Amino acid sequence: MKTIDSYNFNGKRALIRVDFNVPLNSAFEITDDSRMTAALPTIQKIIADGGSVVLMSHLGRPKSGPENKYSLKHLLPHLEKLTGAPVAFSDDCISEGAVNTSKNLPAGHIHLLENLRFYSEETAGNTAFAASLANHGDIYVNDAFGTAHRAHASTAIVASSFADKCFGFLMANEVANAKKLMSNPDRPFTSIVGGAKVSDKILIIENLLNIADHIIIGGGMAYTFSVAKGGTIGDSLFEADRVEKCAEILKKAAAKGVEIHLPADNVIADAFSNEANQKQCNSGSIPDGWMGLDIGEKAVAAFSDVLMKSKTILWNGPMGVFEMPSYENGTKSIADAVAESTRAGAFSLIGGGDSSAAVKKFGYTNDVSYVSTGGGALLEFFEGKELPGIAAVEG
Repeated sequence: MKTIDSYNFNGKRALIRVDFNVPLNSAFEITDDSRMTAALPTIQKIIADGGSVVLMSHLGRPKSGPENKYSLKHLLPHLEKLTGAPVAFSDDCISEGAVNTSKNLPAGHIHLLENLRFYSEETAGNTAFAASLANHGDIYVNDAFGTAHRAHASTAIVASSFADKCFGFLMANEVANAKKLMSNPDRPFTSIVGGAKVSDKILIIENLLNIADHIIIGGGMAYTFSVAKGGTIGDSLFEADRVEKCAEILKKAAAKGVEIHLPADNVIADAFSNEANQKQCNSGSIPDGWMGLDIGEKAVAAFSDVLMKSKTILWNGPMGVFEMPSYENGTKSIADAVAESTRAGAFSLIGGGDSSAAVKKFGYTNDVSYVSTGGGALLEFFEGKELPGIAAVEG
């Protein structure tokens, strides 16, 4: 894998695809800058070499054309503070003025382009748009693992316009840590898979059946598995059209010697509310009018025991509705067990999205081995798919 360590950027313009898709509050203030700070080592290396930096990113999902709430101009003050470098901003991506700003950018300076997704050509993977973007740099650097699974103009197509292209430090770290789990994990290898829907995680579970020793399943998807085992789940979330697939996965796991661990009990409530009536209930026997919103005490103990015996851990998806304090204990307890196992010598990779948010919320970011910035990209990597953003640079 060719990284920016392969290049001296002295006198060069680096066109970097970053993932600055950060959350903003109603005052357009950044509420979590972790995706920006993750890109700093790459930016700092290029500036230290004597190069200049042109940054391109998306923000949110604008419907059609420019929208103020999705403008990257809101990131400008914080970017200047983080980098300590002068930052120019262009309110578009491909105009002559924007390109001239990049071409005349002094060493040590940064040029931030406007939101790529203000252009429909970006998500369409338009080659002419990609060629226009290429005018901004001498060397292409992809440091946006979070978008590596998209064949967009800035993540995959633009790379073909460059003889010199490489991965930033963030992208290289993401791929190296993911490959560590996929190719030669220390055993036992336990994967924790949570979240609302089985349909979102079927491919990753099926691929993990070939790699993992244990698969812990929590969150809303556990109730579809419960139905597959003949249980009753009251008003809990489940996918009727995935029950058969869950039964098939359980059968495949048994044949392969992979242990699938489902919650022994749940925290149930009579409404989807933090203030609803709540109680503990054995899984598979949830009464009508009640819904499962977290794993229970017995499940926490059993799952934690598996994790403490593990040498490699992959975690993707929460155990319950951890955004509500009444149903956060399961996810928090699993985060604690993963952290404790890591301190005991296990390698733990937290797989983006809600899992990363949970680890941060409960204060365990520095107690695990690696927190991925890629949600969908990491999932597709573990599903065994080729990621266009990686293939374009490696090809």
